[in-house]
Amino acid sequence: MKHLLVTLCVSLLTAFSMVAQDAVVKGRVVDATSNESIPATEIRIEKSTFFAETDDNGLFAITGTDLPQGEQVLIVSKDEYLLQRIPITIQNGNTINLDPILLQLDLTAVEAQIGIISLSDNELNQDEGTSFNISGLLQASRDVFLNAAAFDFSATFFRPRGLDNANGKVLINGIEMNKQFTGRPQWGNWGGLNDVQRNREFSMGLKANEYSFGDIAGTTNIIMRASQYREGGRVSYAMANRSYQGRVMATYNSGMTAEGWAYSVSAARRFGKEGYIDGTLYDANSFFGSVEKKLNDAHSINLTAFYTPNRRGRSTAITQEVKDLKGIRYNPNWGYQDGEIRNSRIREIEEPIITLNHYWNISDNTTLNTNLGYQFGKISNTRIDNGGNRNPFGNYYQRLPSYFLRDQSPTTYDYQQAYFAEQEFRNDGQIDWNSLYGANLNSTTGRSSYVLQEDRNDDNQLSFNSILNTTLAENIELNAAVTYRNLSSENYASIRDLLGGSGVLDQDDFSDTNVDSDLRNPNRIVGVGDRYRYNYELTADVISGFAQAQFKYNTVDFYVGASVAQTNYQRNGLFENGYFEGSRSFGESEKLNFSNFGVKGGLVYKVTGRHLIDFNAGYLTKAPTIRNSFANARQNNDVIDGLTSETIQSADISYIYRSPIVKARLTGYYAGFSDGTDIGFFFTQNALGAEDENAFVQEIVQGIDKRNVGVELGIEAQVLPTVKLKAAATVGQNIFTNNPNLYLAGDDFETGNDIPERGKREVTLENFHVAGGPERAYQIGMEYRDPDFWWVGMTTNYFSNAYVDVSNLRRTEDFALDIDGQPYANYDPEVAKDLLSQEELEDYFLVNIVGGKSWKVKDYYLGFFATINNVLDQEYRTGGFEDSRRSSYAQQLEEQSNSGGPLFGNRYFFGNGTTYYLNVYVRF
Repeated sequence: MKHLLVTLCVSLLTAFSMVAQDAVVKGRVVDATSNESIPATEIRIEKSTFFAETDDNGLFAITGTDLPQGEQVLIVSKDEYLLQRIPITIQNGNTINLDPILLQLDLTAVEAQIGIISLSDNELNQDEGTSFNISGLLQASRDVFLNAAAFDFSATFFRPRGLDNANGKVLINGIEMNKQFTGRPQWGNWGGLNDVQRNREFSMGLKANEYSFGDIAGTTNIIMRASQYREGGRVSYAMANRSYQGRVMATYNSGMTAEGWAYSVSAARRFGKEGYIDGTLYDANSFFGSVEKKLNDAHSINLTAFYTPNRRGRSTAITQEVKDLKGIRYNPNWGYQDGEIRNSRIREIEEPIITLNHYWNISDNTTLNTNLGYQFGKISNTRIDNGGNRNPFGNYYQRLPSYFLRDQSPTTYDYQQAYFAEQEFRNDGQIDWNSLYGANLNSTTGRSSYVLQEDRNDDNQLSFNSILNTTLAENIELNAAVTYRNLSSENYASIRDLLGGSGVLDQDDFSDTNVDSDLRNPNRIVGVGDRYRYNYELTADVISGFAQAQFKYNTVDFYVGASVAQTNYQRNGLFENGYFEGSRSFGESEKLNFSNFGVKGGLVYKVTGRHLIDFNAGYLTKAPTIRNSFANARQNNDVIDGLTSETIQSADISYIYRSPIVKARLTGYYAGFSDGTDIGFFFTQNALGAEDENAFVQEIVQGIDKRNVGVELGIEAQVLPTVKLKAAATVGQNIFTNNPNLYLAGDDFETGNDIPERGKREVTLENFHVAGGPERAYQIGMEYRDPDFWWVGMTTNYFSNAYVDVSNLRRTEDFALDIDGQPYANYDPEVAKDLLSQEELEDYFLVNIVGGKSWKVKDYYLGFFATINNVLDQEYRTGGFEDSRRSSYAQQLEEQSNSGGPLFGNRYFFGNGTTYYLNVYVRF
């Protein structure tokens, strides 16, 4: 017994001695201005492998007997804060307690992030069908590659991993903002609110997210909560030549008061007669308010509302012929009226959003966040309705030189007419508004031949969700949510301007039988503000839920998650269309129902503190959007034949390296899509099984399979305390992997579509590229941050492997068959192969420069942030598409053999030349 006691005492003394020999470096990191704790701050001992990260309370500790002894330097770093270098002396057996460590806000980094939000907002608000398709990377992430994608790559309509932004989720205060009609977020609804968009939580791909199951392009939650904004104010003014010419913005945040109240207000105005593209006016205001009341330590209620009415002139894609004659800034949508630019295609968005949020800390381990959101208002797009009269646009094909040289052997007279057309187009080429007014005033019927039509979408959407987060054990966290979304949408055309006339007859101007838009109101004369052409309602209900478990251990973190959803759509026709009588167009359609699910999982394996392996995978089904569910909702109740949900598989694996000097990520990714549906609307001369059979059609393509594969690389090195080098690259391939089916619908078909006569036919798309910006992008760059609070950065970016969007109709049997249903007598497969080859756009490189400077004057911070994009003024095409108007073999042979070039050649989107953005600000 005595020996046992001696042994026990020796063991205890030895243990105490070993503990006493540990060196301890611990502390707490707080914001120097607000005194709030700063989580996720990196703490490391310089020139060693020892590091830690602060917890939610800003606390950290580095312990061990093998810490470097003697005089050392502790590095404290956090995004948006100035790096701290703290001299310390480490000795085993001693404890160093640094409480508090005060971090100062790095205004240059904050302003850079706000600037990136500004630039991304600029790119994302271009015309739908162009940069509306880029993936929604709005934030400056710590990830080098995502930084490049958000800032330098976005101007080229680059889409990370080739994904449409309908494959990503954007949330505000936990409420999903993606539109149910298209599946895409409407960025204009919060445009201009740059100051209050800084608080973001982003998860790439299907990685674990506390708010939503997410989607394969990632999830961004913008936190617009009054208590989360830093106390103080900011006033700024920006100048640019991209979309708007000027912007003024002011913001004030109260911080949390002693009485438990917090509020935030922000207002902005963006304006410009035209941006880089001619005739693209910009007129936008933005208003934001948020107020929060902390009821007690367990409950807080936040009310946020914002209203961002904006009006913009639109541009369009142009052919190479038009570009060669007028340049990349040409826009056919405008003309002078009384000496002022007037754009015929104006897009207006007025959709206020209100959110009410309840935050409940049920216990130290469990929170419940319940949110209610309401969105209402309108989206309006104007265009000229020429009522079957001559097209008034300057780039109309019959006004271009190629039209007069369309014969294989043009005459002298043809060349003369082509020259006159060229001169007229070069010298003008815009809409002649006076001639439209003249045509209406001189009309024999007294009615308008030309009117300005407004296409309206008036949405009312109610959203509700409740999000539970609970820690089941020290290393296990559960996330779950239920969500309900209800949409009621009015869709109609109305008369915005009669252009000097007295009214217009609401009938199909291209019909020989005077077909009414509404049989219940025949021969109706409509005026300004009246609904005409089409009028219908859409309703949608979505109920969904998800659950996710996260597990965190010393060497591995992993998660699993699942989701379910039930989606319902219905159309209700308010006009009885003359082509689709009775219930074909009037009243309620059949109710569409889709049941969907998703599963996902992933892990992070910590090989060492510096080397990580990250893997994520998912499988999900998605209901088609409303847009892709009805053949032509503007005319009838017809549902897409054989409509199904889309199936998506996704996987990615990354190697991540983190050291005090170098941070790098190398990722391989895969995304597979099957059973997709897409609808196109266009005019064609090859619709009814014969050449020169003109019709406006809906092209329905079903069973689309696609595959996106590639690699991403991002690396940065802090080679000096003031100098950082960085590089990013992606090499991808986005292709169709099958031959889907196609049929045409429209009012020229007796049954509403051509299935009875032609059946569904195969579209030869396999191995063609999915259009959507460059598949390959490379960047090298550097950044210098001076201790005197100025910084400058430069990047060189190279882009390649971008392709035009191919015509589906050209790649069906319709292309090869003559009117008798037999192949053309002169059909040559080799010639056909050449005619149907997909155009690859040229490679290009862009140099961008960014920089800023800040000063502190008493309690005020002054500074500026500036960028110059495409410094070398490179000319490049960002995308384009084939025209399906003339889609047969004979028509395409004729197009390619025209001596003046094709009448309906590919149309392209061109990138901007050299542009600038300068923002000056005052903080207080």
